[in-house]
Amino acid sequence: MDTFTVLDPACGSGNFLNLALLALKDFEEEVNNDAQAMGFERLPTMGPANVKGIEINPFAAELARVSMWISYTQWMLKNGFGFSEPILEHLDNIECRDAILTSDGNESEWPECDVVIGNPPFLGGKLLRRNLGDDYVDTMFDSYEGRVPREADLVAYWLVKAGDHIAAGKAKRAGLVTTNSIRGGPNQRALRTATDGRPIHKARSDDEWVVDGAAVRVSIVCFATAGEDFTPAPMLDGKAVGAINADLTGRSGATDIDITTAKRLAENAGMGYMGDTKGGAFDISGDLAREWLGLPSNPNGRPNADVLKPWMNGLDITRRPSGKWILDFGWHMTQQEAALYQEPFQYAVVHVQPKRLKSKTTQPEWWRHERPRPEMWNAFRGLNRYIATPRVAKHRLFVWFDLVICPDSALIAIARDDHTAFGILHSRFHEAWALRLGTSLEDRPRYTPTTTFETYPFPPGLTLDVPAGGYADDSNATAIAEAAKLLDERRNRWLNPPEWVDWVEEPVPGYPKRAVPKEDLADKDLARLKRLTLTNLYNERPQWLADLHDALDGAVAGAYGWDSDISDDEALAELLALNQERAG
Repeated sequence: MDTFTVLDPACGSGNFLNLALLALKDFEEEVNNDAQAMGFERLPTMGPANVKGIEINPFAAELARVSMWISYTQWMLKNGFGFSEPILEHLDNIECRDAILTSDGNESEWPECDVVIGNPPFLGGKLLRRNLGDDYVDTMFDSYEGRVPREADLVAYWLVKAGDHIAAGKAKRAGLVTTNSIRGGPNQRALRTATDGRPIHKARSDDEWVVDGAAVRVSIVCFATAGEDFTPAPMLDGKAVGAINADLTGRSGATDIDITTAKRLAENAGMGYMGDTKGGAFDISGDLAREWLGLPSNPNGRPNADVLKPWMNGLDITRRPSGKWILDFGWHMTQQEAALYQEPFQYAVVHVQPKRLKSKTTQPEWWRHERPRPEMWNAFRGLNRYIATPRVAKHRLFVWFDLVICPDSALIAIARDDHTAFGILHSRFHEAWALRLGTSLEDRPRYTPTTTFETYPFPPGLTLDVPAGGYADDSNATAIAEAAKLLDERRNRWLNPPEWVDWVEEPVPGYPKRAVPKEDLADKDLARLKRLTLTNLYNERPQWLADLHDALDGAVAGAYGWDSDISDDEALAELLALNQERAG
C-alpha cells in the first residue's frame, strides 16, 4: 500500500494533492488500526512521496511542495505521531514544468502513478490563441492532431493524456473536474477518445461550483481500463446506471441509447453556418446607416447601400431587435475599392483600423470582417430568406431573416427558405436532439452547425438534399408547412401588435421594413411593447402557443410515421437509428 501514488498534472498550489494525501493517510490509519487489533505492528509509512504533481507556475509549485509537508506534519501530530527533522524536505515529485508540451515543442510525459486526479485549467477553445499565443497553440495542435479536436477547450488535452496514460499502463484510473461543456461538441469527441476502452464509471454531469464568488458549471468524470479490479459499478449523479455515455447521460436498459454515436450526415452538409465574425467595431446605429443611405453616390458611382446591411445577433431574436446595422466591405474588396465609399470607410478608419492593426490574430485586411463567411452567403444564393437561431439561448428558437440581414457569429444561419424545413427544425424532436448533443453556457443550451444540426436526420422524403420544390405536393410536407406558417404568423402578430406598431420603409429600396412604435403610443403601452420578446413568450408559453406547437409536432411526427404522442426518448431512439442508417 505504501507504494500507491496519485498524480495531479495541473496541481496549482496543491489543493487536490493535499486532499489526496490526507485521504491516503486516513485510509492507512484505518488499515493499521485493524492490523494492530490483530497483533501486528502499527507503522505509518505513507507521506508526501505518495503524491506527484506537475505545475507550470514556479511559485505555485513551491507552495504545493510546502503545503504537502505542512499537511503531513499536521496529520502526524493530530494522530499521535511525532515527526522527523528536517520537517520540510525538497519534493522532487512535484515538478515545475508544462504538462502538455515540452520546451522543445514535443508532447510532455507524465510520471507513472496509480491514479490521475485534478482540476485542469478552464480555457475555452476560442480563447487559446489569445491566452497561449499562436506559436504554442499551433505546436499543441500538431502534437495532438487526431486525438484532440482543434476547437476543443484546453481541459480536453488533460482528459486525452489521462486516457493515454492509462492505455500505456502508466496509470490505472483517472478522475478529473472539467467544464460542463465536456458533454458536447469537440470536447465530447475528446472525451470519447479519452474513454475509448476505459469506460466512465462515475460522473457528475452538471454541478454548480463557486470559485471566488463566481458560480460556474462543471462536470466530474472518472474512468478506468475496462475490467480493472475494484472499479465500482457505474454511478451517474449519485444514481446507479448500466453505463455512462460520453455526453454524461446514462444507460440502464435495452431501450436506452448512446446518442453521442450520431454521425454528421452528408445530406445536411453545406446548409448550416455560424454567422459573420466582425472582429471590430463595424456595427453602427440604424440612424447613422440611414444618414449614409441618404447621401449621393460615391466617386465610383455606387451608393453606400453596397456596404451597409441590417445586423442581428442572438439578443435581437431573444429580445426586441436593437436596430443596429453593420459596415461590410465583403471579402474581395481591396482597401482602395473600400475607400471609395467615403463616409463608411472613414468611420472604419477611426473605429476599426487602430485595434485591428494591433491584433496578431486577425488578417492584415483590417477593413474586412475577421470571418465574413463567404461560403454562407454563397449558400444563400437563390433563396428568398433564411432561417436563424441563436447559438446560445434558454429556448431553442428559429426565425426568418431577410437575405440582406447580416447574421452575427452569435447566430446559426440555415440556408433554407421553406416552411417545411423551418417546421421540422422547430419541432420538439429536433429540440430534444439538439439538447442531448449540444453543450450549454450556464443554463442556456448551445446549438452548433456540426453536432446538433448536421447530425439530425430529417423525415424520409423531406431531407435537406431535396429542394423544397421537390416535395411541394407531399402531404406531410404541406401539413408541416401550414402548421409552421401559422406558428410564425401568430407569433409575429403577438410580438408586433398592429395597434402598437407601424412598419416603415428604409430610405432606399432593397431592405426589409422595420417595426417602430406608433407615434401616439401611450407610455404604459410602450413599456408593455418592450416586454414582448420571444424569451418572455416562451417563458410564459400561453395555451395558444402550446396548441400551435402541438399541431406542428403532430405534423412532424406524421412525416416520420410516428404517433403524435411519441415520447422524446422513443423519438430520440428512432432518430439515432435513422442517423446511423443514413451514415452507413
